[in-house]
Order: sequence, then C-alpha cells, then structure tokens
Amino acid sequence: MKHLFINIALSIIFIGLTNALVAQPQSRPVNTEDLPGKRSALSIRGSAYPRILSENRASFKIKAPDAKKVQIDLGKKYDMTRDENGEWICTTEPLGPGFHYYFLIIDGVSVADPASESFYGCSRMSSGIEIPYPAGENHFYLSDVPHGEIRMKRYFSKTANDWRRMYVYTPPGYDKGNQPYPVLYLQHGGGEDERGWSQQGLTDIIMDNLIAEGEAVPMVIAMLDGNTRDFDSELFNECIPFVEKNFNVKTDKDNRGLAGLSMGGIQTLNASIRRPEMFSYVGVFSSGWWAKAPQGLPDDNTTEQYYTMLKENKDVYNNGFKQFWISMGGQEDIAYNNCQVMMKRFDEIGIKYTYYETPGGHTWPVWRESLYRFAPLLFK
Repeated sequence: MKHLFINIALSIIFIGLTNALVAQPQSRPVNTEDLPGKRSALSIRGSAYPRILSENRASFKIKAPDAKKVQIDLGKKYDMTRDENGEWICTTEPLGPGFHYYFLIIDGVSVADPASESFYGCSRMSSGIEIPYPAGENHFYLSDVPHGEIRMKRYFSKTANDWRRMYVYTPPGYDKGNQPYPVLYLQHGGGEDERGWSQQGLTDIIMDNLIAEGEAVPMVIAMLDGNTRDFDSELFNECIPFVEKNFNVKTDKDNRGLAGLSMGGIQTLNASIRRPEMFSYVGVFSSGWWAKAPQGLPDDNTTEQYYTMLKENKDVYNNGFKQFWISMGGQEDIAYNNCQVMMKRFDEIGIKYTYYETPGGHTWPVWRESLYRFAPLLFK
C-alpha cells in the first residue's frame, strides 16, 4: 500500500510538471509579410532581423529601450535610430556577397546580436550575416548532389598536454569505399579556431559541389586548431599521425597538402618550408611574411631564415611542390603589402609559384573563393 501511494504521488507530480511545461508561453512566428526584403540566412529561428534588402543592403533591429546609443559594427560603424517602442534600427550601404562578421555596440560595449547565429571570430563570439551571391554563382550553396560529412574528432595532444579537437571533411561515399584518399590540412586565421573553415568557410558545400562537377578529386580535409604554442609540433607529431591512424588516407608526400589563411597562411609557409618532404601542395591565402613587424612586435628578422632556406635549396622547393599557390584579396586586404613584398623576394630567388587575386578584403568571401580555386588543382 505504501508503494502504491508513492507511485500515485509521483504520477501526480509528473503530470503537474508536464502541464506546467505545456503551459509555458511559446514563441510566436513573426509576421514578416509587411517587412521589406528577406531575413538573413543566419538569423536565428523565429527572428525577422537582420534582413537583406535590395542592392544587398542589410537592415538591423534591436530592442534596447534603456540604451543611449546603439551602433552596428561591420568594420564600418553605422549609427542606429531609436523609435517610440525602444527599438533601434538602421540600414547599411550595399555589402559584398558572402559571410561578414558584425557586432552590436550598445553604449560603447561591443556584443553579439541575439538575433543572429554566433561564430567564433575576432577572438570572441561574434554575429554573422550572409549576403547572397549573384544569380548563377551556385558553388557556395547547397545543391542536390551527393554530400560528404564533417566530423568532429577529439584527441589528446602531448604538445599541448591537453585534449584538443579537429574537424574533418570526408567526401561522399567515404564509408563505402576501400581506396584511401589524399588529404589536405587546412588552417584558419588569427582570432578563429578549428570551426572556422567548416562554419564560416563552407568547406563541405564547396567540396561537395566541386566533386559532383568532376572539378576536384575526392579528398579528406582536416581542419585543425592553430592556436597552439608550437604549430609544427602539433601538426607533425599530433595531427598528421592522428589523421593517418583514424582515417582512410594516403600517407605519402604526393597525396598530402597544407593550406591556410592569414595566420594559418604563415603557419603553412613556415611548416612547408621547414619540412618540404611532407607536402606536394601548398596554399597560402591572404598572407605573407611581415614586410615590417607591426608596432609592438619585435623586429627580430626571423623571416630571413626562410628566404635563406629557399635560396640555398631552390631546386628542392621548385621540384617538390607541385602547387605553390598564393591568393590574395585586393589592396584593401590587410595582408596585401606583405604578400607583394614576399612574392618579389620569391622572384629574386627564383621560386616558382602561382598567384591569384580576387576582389575583397581580409574576409571569408575571399577565402571561400581561394578554396574554390585551390581545391581543383590538388592531387591530379
């Protein structure tokens, strides 16, 4: 009898909790029929803003009735205007297609927009907005083609003496095939981490579309965390052995590539030049050794050691790298001058490379384009 009363009591409590949960107010769909443009693809579910208007202008709205000043920071700051309901609104000038980080600045404090999906960039969680690409440019959109996967893998790093993780793209049919795949190690930039290429960079979408079109060889892409005290040790002693043990990949130089953007481009340069026997394909996106160390950093001239290595072993690099591919945004790219100075030194030494320049700054639209152009050159 005692057990019966206990069971009845528990049932009443459970029913009460269930009814309480059901009774919680649900978020109501926002009626957007009367709003201009269309919501950003990166707006959180149920949010009508940010919105994409004509000419790729973006419209933002944030409710902050007690704020004195609110701005949108897209690299350029836009002042927002408060209405009678305490909502702040603004519309930007036309924005270039692709992904852009942005922040709210509320009374001088920079924060992520709660109406947007969040991304790790600029060394913190930030907001993102996706501006549509022109009609016909479908290589950055999901298509009705076979899809690969991005897998998150954890490993213990003796270099870091800690658990770390990587994201790994496997091409369509990976689990059904027996043949090993070539592998590209792909690095993010400063202020980002191993999530960057899979989330902001759309690696899987780009590769699925290229492979379906027969433009790129099916390959595994390992996206590593470059935030480490010793990138070479992390790469050569931890990551490459882990990938080669846990994924069906080829393990020879001709089937291994290394590429990266910005900070990851510097890491790519340093690692591939120190160990040219490891890679046949090298990609440097929006990067280059410092032409002059920035204020606050020691100008110890360490990059000269790499130019010396290139000069003394020119044939090793020219014959060993099947692709030494350098890409850059336009002159507004903050790494533009460094890259131009570096390539001039390469020309003086006699190092062979391929250069590709695309409009844009030091931004993800440029780096997506870099991967889209670089991947078809690999492992052929």
